[in-house]
Formats: sequence, structure tokens, C-alpha cells
Amino acid sequence: MQTEKNKQVVQAFFDAMSRGDIAGFIDLYDDEGSVWTSGNTLISGTLTKAEIEQGAGAIFDAFPEGLTFTVHAMAAEGDRVAVEAESNGTHVSGKHYRNLYHFLFEMRNGKVLKLKEYMDTEMITDVLCGGQRPS
Repeated sequence: MQTEKNKQVVQAFFDAMSRGDIAGFIDLYDDEGSVWTSGNTLISGTLTKAEIEQGAGAIFDAFPEGLTFTVHAMAAEGDRVAVEAESNGTHVSGKHYRNLYHFLFEMRNGKVLKLKEYMDTEMITDVLCGGQRPS
């Protein structure tokens, strides 16, 4: 039963992201929650819930018409939910942004404790980071 609830929370997370509802998806994080983004890009690394909340607006500023997420597949076991998803939106630069992801959510008491995000890091660098790479 808990695995189904965890899947519902994860779907609510993507629904809030697609609506641009910052408070909605931040509230789904555990107080000790964090997100880790793969790769060697300007946005790679680990952020705490407080850092996510502080920087979340920048995501939506970069996509004034919105960034939508489509969940293609989801599997859950215990406190983990794996998701294959896709994003689509138009960046402020005018470039179309479409990325494919694998997300791994680790849940605690119906909240996101840890989120691992794997995606096309070249797309991140080219569109979100304007071609800039970490030094």
C-alpha cells in the first residue's frame, strides 16, 4: 500500500512542476530532503530542501511559458520510486528544450527524502547554461 502512495506523491510532484507550483512541489520534500543532479554542468551536484526552495523560481523564470513533464513509466519498491520522464518547454533564449530523464526518488513518511536526477547533460549545458561549463 505504501508503494502506491509513494507513486501518487511522485506523480503529484511532476504535476506541481508542470503547473509551475513551486510551493506545491517543495512541500512534497521531507525537511531533510535533497536533490542530486548528475553530470558536470553548472547545475550538477546536491541541493538541500532550503537551497531548492531558494532557487526554484529560477527554473520557472527560464521557461516563462512553462516547462511540462510527462511521466512515461514508473516503478516502485519499498521506499523507492523510479521514473522515466520527459520535459518540454521553450527557454527564454527561444530554444526548444526537451530532455529525457531517469529519476530515482527515495521516500520517507510520504515525502521525498532524496531525489537523483539523470538526464542529457549536454542539453543542460547547451540550453540551460548557454554553453557554459564549470571551470
